[in-house]
Amino acid sequence: MGKDLVTSPYGRFFHLPRILAERGHQVSIALLDYENGVELGFNAHGMRWSSSPVLAYLAAIQKRIADSRPDWVVGLSDTYFGILAARAARKHGLRVCIDAYDNYESYMPWAKPLHWLWRTALRRADLLTAAGPALIALMSEGQESKRTAIVPMAADPIGFEPRDKLACRQMLQLPVDGPLVGYCGSMHRSRGVDVLFDAIPLVLAERPDVRFIHSGRTWKDVLLPKSIKSLGYIDDDKMPVLLNSMDVLVVINRASSFGQYSHPVKLYEAMSCQVPVVATRTGATEWILDRHRDSLVEPEDPRDLSVAILRALTEPDADYRSVPTWNSSCDIFEHALSSALP
Repeated sequence: MGKDLVTSPYGRFFHLPRILAERGHQVSIALLDYENGVELGFNAHGMRWSSSPVLAYLAAIQKRIADSRPDWVVGLSDTYFGILAARAARKHGLRVCIDAYDNYESYMPWAKPLHWLWRTALRRADLLTAAGPALIALMSEGQESKRTAIVPMAADPIGFEPRDKLACRQMLQLPVDGPLVGYCGSMHRSRGVDVLFDAIPLVLAERPDVRFIHSGRTWKDVLLPKSIKSLGYIDDDKMPVLLNSMDVLVVINRASSFGQYSHPVKLYEAMSCQVPVVATRTGATEWILDRHRDSLVEPEDPRDLSVAILRALTEPDADYRSVPTWNSSCDIFEHALSSALP
């Protein structure tokens, strides 16, 4: 995701182990340094951390496992870590859990040997966990059982809660009058942002007072319409302020091998702020928004998207109950780990 877990710990790779440590479990985190810097070892957030360059990573994992003999070796974050976790655990006769929040095979569809190693690791794992039911079915090849568990995504605990809209807009120097519709994330054609671009004139034809706001990276091959004001990169601590400035958040994706299994954390963040959302209908978003089917729009359909945005603007009171938190997701994760022990 382009962030450094050492300097800016975030997401399920950090908060699930952090909460386990807070609950009294002994937890170690072994990070791979893609920039091949110096090897690091330190204690933070109740856990032992290490960061190793590529060539030293596997040896560092093996030494840590040999020294501590953990109950579980858990591979989180990407294909490579699931494969390495399974290999290391098997060598030491330990249990392995592999976790996923995306369909990692969609990242490099041409890398067939890597996919074979990933599938082999999944079949040998003692426990599979994933961000949603479609993804766990894909990982387990439809064999969901006691060796699988759904561990939902969640908003990081950095202030994603309802706030005063006017005050938030003033903090970011956004227009204080009229509705704001936001898109947060990379403006990349692979996400289907052209659908949003085509929907904007349809919305403005009915509601010329609507303003569209974007935060995040814009790729060079994407020409933003003049109707979108881009704020560029927003610091993490300002994201709750930005979302609470919005009247509607739009989450766009394609019904692709990636999109069908993608569980956008921005949905969880907006729902935690009680900000109305409109999202592309995929297997993952249908599950996330099961009680809010009116918020789902058909892929590649700008008219359907415009209608949903206009409807959300006329029904501004969101009612998102029981939005997952990292604590509630860790309850599931901890139970799954404990249940699989003898």
